Amino acid sequence: MKKEKDYVGDIAAIRSMMERTSKFLSLSGWAGIMAGIYALMGAYVAYVYFAFNPDEVTHVPGDEGIVLLKLIALAVVVLVLAIGTAIFLSYKKADKRGERIWNTTSRRLLINMSVPLVAGGLLIFVLISKGLIGLVAPFTLVFYGLALYNAGNFTYAEVRMLGLIEIVLGLVGLCFIGYGLLCWAIGFGILHIIYGIYIHYRYER
Repeated sequence: MKKEKDYVGDIAAIRSMMERTSKFLSLSGWAGIMAGIYALMGAYVAYVYFAFNPDEVTHVPGDEGIVLLKLIALAVVVLVLAIGTAIFLSYKKADKRGERIWNTTSRRLLINMSVPLVAGGLLIFVLISKGLIGLVAPFTLVFYGLALYNAGNFTYAEVRMLGLIEIVLGLVGLCFIGYGLLCWAIGFGILHIIYGIYIHYRYER
């Protein structure tokens, strides 16, 4: 009986070691929570202060040029805050676990995420240049979801599920343009907070 327990313990240890080398497990739940908060704040500012909530594909209220510049600046601020927080908290988590944040697995994770993110980013610029502003929020969800789905191979399995939900929300936003900003707030805001809380309580406590 004791030998069986030893074997089970050894198998668990080997599995844990293999998981550490094949998956990037330094993603912080708090990073997801903070990213969600930043996104909700950004959506609030865009809706209340910039009156941004397109109900048509090509509709932008007010002065298009000024509104677009403000929205781009707001998006950059939200993105920088989210990425900066994720890097900082992931670094702290990796350091606490005695691991390096930049390794073969994290590089593979970044490469697999970057392909849909770069493609989506270029598409967003094309949409903006063509004045198709109502499609921007839904397409950011779709391509972000694709990036998360790819990332699920190299980190927590829950990331893949989050990616699928983001894709579905993006498609809903494309079908109902008037709800695009709401879908964006749910996808980048509420879902990130729920995901972050789940990851924190399941893996970090």
